[in-house]
Amino acid sequence: MTAPGYERQAAPVEDRLAEDFRGFGPLGILAIVVILSGNFLFAPLSAVLVLLWAWRSHTPWRELGFVRPASWIRTATIGIVFGVFLKFLVKMILMPLLGGPPINPAYHYLAGNTAALPGVLIAAIVVAGFGEETLFRGYMFERSRRLFGSGVLAKTLTIVFTAAWFGSLHYREQGLGGAEQAWITGLTFGTIFAITGRIWMLMFAHAAYDVVAIVLIYLNLESQVAHFLFK
Repeated sequence: MTAPGYERQAAPVEDRLAEDFRGFGPLGILAIVVILSGNFLFAPLSAVLVLLWAWRSHTPWRELGFVRPASWIRTATIGIVFGVFLKFLVKMILMPLLGGPPINPAYHYLAGNTAALPGVLIAAIVVAGFGEETLFRGYMFERSRRLFGSGVLAKTLTIVFTAAWFGSLHYREQGLGGAEQAWITGLTFGTIFAITGRIWMLMFAHAAYDVVAIVLIYLNLESQVAHFLFK
């Protein structure tokens, strides 16, 4: 029996809606479906919807990895350097060992194509750096953590699942080679996010990774880099 004067107050409607958005009932599942469908209209709509969902559901930005760095310059520098390093590692060593093609045929039209370069570079920064990291790292890891917890097994399965999903989305346009590269980067970025819980460095790294890929294609250096160690 509740003591007199301490009757439980009904939660405000707005708070109940926020909790429903965060949960996995009908409204929460609908939010997930809408967010995941966003990029089918245009990228990076899904990432924008994630931010709107976080605001409406009162989800702390920290839970999506949006933690303010102690130094923006240091975070950006580390991210860019790591992204460049990872791209050359994948292009020069990992993809040749996997038998991947030396060039990316889906984007080879960019070779020497100055007119198309600015738009593609902007897309690499906005769609890849901001959009894909917000969706596949920030949002998917938050959803998994709320549903399955934050244990080692749960994190490992989340890393593998999001990497496989991320890779599969690249298969139709870029073939097996593109899917393999996306799978590698998904595993790498997912592991870092699972350990650090911070997303800004990964955004810089992902953008740098894609920008280097575009520059190599534009300068027609893909084949030379791919065969630098493995002739």
